[in-house]
Amino acid sequence: MKGLRARPAVERMEPYAPAESARAERPVRIKLDSNENPYGPSPRVLEALGEFSTYHHYPDPDQKELRRLIGGYASVDSDRLMVGNGSDELIDLLCRLYLEPGDEIIDCTPTFGMYRFSAELCGGELIEAARAEDWTVDMSAVRAALSPRTRMIFVATPNNPTGNMVSTETVYALLELGPLVVLDEAYVEFSGQESWCSRAVQYDRLVVLRTFSKWAGLAGLRVGYGVFPSSALQHLWKIKPPFNVNLAAEAAVRASLEDLVLLQSRVHCIVAERERMAAGLGSIDGLRVWPSLANFLLVGTPPGRAAELKAHLAGSDIAVRAYNHPRLADAIRITVGRSEDTDAVVRSLEQWAEERSGLGGKRPSGRQSGIR
Repeated sequence: MKGLRARPAVERMEPYAPAESARAERPVRIKLDSNENPYGPSPRVLEALGEFSTYHHYPDPDQKELRRLIGGYASVDSDRLMVGNGSDELIDLLCRLYLEPGDEIIDCTPTFGMYRFSAELCGGELIEAARAEDWTVDMSAVRAALSPRTRMIFVATPNNPTGNMVSTETVYALLELGPLVVLDEAYVEFSGQESWCSRAVQYDRLVVLRTFSKWAGLAGLRVGYGVFPSSALQHLWKIKPPFNVNLAAEAAVRASLEDLVLLQSRVHCIVAERERMAAGLGSIDGLRVWPSLANFLLVGTPPGRAAELKAHLAGSDIAVRAYNHPRLADAIRITVGRSEDTDAVVRSLEQWAEERSGLGGKRPSGRQSGIR
């Protein structure tokens, strides 16, 4: 007797491809492929988790205290917030809420892969609006991608993996188009730019998503949140799993927000290290470093050499991210780590450049080893 067939939408899907180190059989010495915070969570988080004693209770399905805490941090009324098991869950819930089979979302590519994953899981179709050469959102491409079946437009800002922000003027232009606009601000704390959270409540077709994974170092506890229109929230509460955010995550959020000075100082360290890494990599022959306002850098390689460069770094026990997207075929993404991680990456890539140029270990005149 044959088993049941999966839904056609699922049979057509490609699985989401996480960073390779997530499935590695042994830990990588320098893990720079997942945009994780190299400093980890606040020490207060570790203390709070160790002292917490009511893990045998279910969390509050209404997230009242959690939303109050996050609302204070994000400067938004808690009644407009929902917290998810990572912002990935909130992307999934939006697609479940709005997409019928055959409905469409617009994706400003190249970008984060979960928008496609969640849309296709619901039987929706993803329509690409290719970004411009400088990775900005191309409004003419977005307008050309619009159809009567367009329900949502997803835009990451800063964009992953290109690192650039979406301008205020572009957000206003997107809002004029009609579909729901979903701004994913997973990396906004590293940008030095104002979040759209407090402004989102003025618009009935704007969602803003944020997370504690990156800036607060809580990637393993999965805490994302969103600011939603009231018209969306009344239905999202129906379909949200009742106990989706666990008590450990709630305790970690509380402890993180009690230690903002430390966590924000770490953000500043990452931003400074990002600029130092960009300068070091930019001095290496054959590499192009794109400007970034996130906690990673997109690095262009000579044509056809991205896999070789990634493998060379792996030989130094350094994990970075490569992509199958045609416009990223000659690029890798490198997460910003600690200063010693930057030094190791630059040393390894300087060696790669020397081997490629056939200098046998000798450096071209006028260049200095390492970075300052």
